[in-house]
Amino acid sequence: MNTADAKRVLETALICSQQPLLVADMVVLFSDALEVDAIRDMLPELQQEWSGRGVELVELASGWRFQSRPEMREYLDRLHPEKPPRYSRATLETLAIIAYRQPVTRGDIEDIRGVTVNSLLLKQLEDRGWIEVIGHRSTVGRPALFATTRHFLDDLGLASLDQLPPMDTPGGQLDAVQALARTESDLQAELDMTPTDGTGADGNTIFSTGTPI
Repeated sequence: MNTADAKRVLETALICSQQPLLVADMVVLFSDALEVDAIRDMLPELQQEWSGRGVELVELASGWRFQSRPEMREYLDRLHPEKPPRYSRATLETLAIIAYRQPVTRGDIEDIRGVTVNSLLLKQLEDRGWIEVIGHRSTVGRPALFATTRHFLDDLGLASLDQLPPMDTPGGQLDAVQALARTESDLQAELDMTPTDGTGADGNTIFSTGTPI
């Protein structure tokens, strides 16, 4: 199979998949006829080929996927005029603390925010798939340690935690709450325009539509 045909296979699989694909998943498409390195070389080429279109190929924490570009949100929202749910400042602050300071306990979050953390707030973040318990601290009561998930990174369009907004300032590192105060509007906007995949009436999978969460 030549490179052009191989890229066409990759493109089709990525468009039709309802979930991000890992390179290891893509190897299966070719019955091991293509090496991992060859596929990795093709993905940036595909990205470039789609650079002037309304959808883009991106690498996320859980793999590669096609999704609508942010500038298309204005138009796609007309297909889904309902307002997306808004997350309270307390929810976003808690999420930011977990993202920047993970792993953290509920007590750590309360120390940083200076207020008691509502259990329902943590449950909301867990139910949304953005945080999870990854262990317990070896101390009295063995409190749960919270961390963000790959799903959280996928929803923000990030491949790793290193891509979170930096907290560095001339005076030192901002704490998570201050960082959130600086980036809250951008974070909320990204959460609102998280793309979702859908299937057409004819059964063919369609592009991510940019439908707000």
